[in-house]
Formats: sequence, C-alpha cells, structure tokens
Amino acid sequence: MIFTMALSFNTTLLFDFNAEADMRYWYVVNDTVMGGRSSCSFRLNEEGHGVFRGTVSLENNGGFSSVRHRFRPVNVENKSQLTLRLKGDGKRYQVRIKDSRRRYYSYITYIATSTDWATYELNLADFYPYFRGYELDRPNFNHDSIEELSILIGNKKAESFELLIDKIELQ
Repeated sequence: MIFTMALSFNTTLLFDFNAEADMRYWYVVNDTVMGGRSSCSFRLNEEGHGVFRGTVSLENNGGFSSVRHRFRPVNVENKSQLTLRLKGDGKRYQVRIKDSRRRYYSYITYIATSTDWATYELNLADFYPYFRGYELDRPNFNHDSIEELSILIGNKKAESFELLIDKIELQ
C-alpha cells in the first residue's frame, strides 16, 4: 500500500484523454510534408479516448503518419519512465520525445501494441537520438525536461492503423 502511494505521488500526468480534454496542442504530421500520400486524423471518441487513425502510403517516397503534442517544459529530473495506456491494433509504433521543440532530432523507442488495453512503461534512458530514419551518434536521452511527445507509425509498408490513447504519464 505504501509503495503504491509513493508511485502515485511521483507521477506527472502529461495528458489525460477524456470528454473535456483540450486537444488544441495536438496536431498531425504526415509524409505529405515531403510529397508522400499518407493520411490520418486525431480526435476524441465518444468514450473520451484519443483516436489516432489513418492509412500509411508508400507512394511518392512516403511512409509515415504521426500525431504530436507540444507543451510547456515538464521537469523529468526525478522521473525514469514514460507510461502510456493504449489500445492498439497489433502494429508497431514509434514513441518520440524532445527536450526542446527547436531540436532538429527526436529521441525514440518502439512499442508493439496489443489489441487490448495495456500500459506501456518506457524507460527514458532507452530513448535514442534519431533523425529522418537514422540513428545519430549521440548519447541516449539524458535531459532535465520534455517539451514534445509524438507517436508515429512508419513500418515501411502500406497499411491502415488505429491506436486509442487513454493516458500519458511520467513516473
């Protein structure tokens, strides 16, 4: 019991999807920014979950869809994990974070989703620097704050996808 209370005390909520959630700072970015043909949408469903849904196309050298959330810097000095409560489609997604939205590269890791609701616990120290399909020769994430979080699908194949998001937290 005490252990559970300590974990709850050290949790920082990044976003709680619910019927009244403010979606203004979420936006989609598809491969159309470089001529691709993928498309997606991001909205709240009737139950108040975020729904990231679309189709990845490989036409015109495309191949990804993403949803991004920018926010004021959140201190992560005493945090070691990013947790996401998701219901997926069995596909692999890339989770991306940035310590500064002005940084040209992201820190990434991958999750293979379940078709049931599940909580994914991702160690911040395991996120590695990545830019336009290439891992960079730099240290893994070791910053004091986060300003941006993204979820991207780009599995090098044409496919439809749907990911439901309930909650995103830092622990």
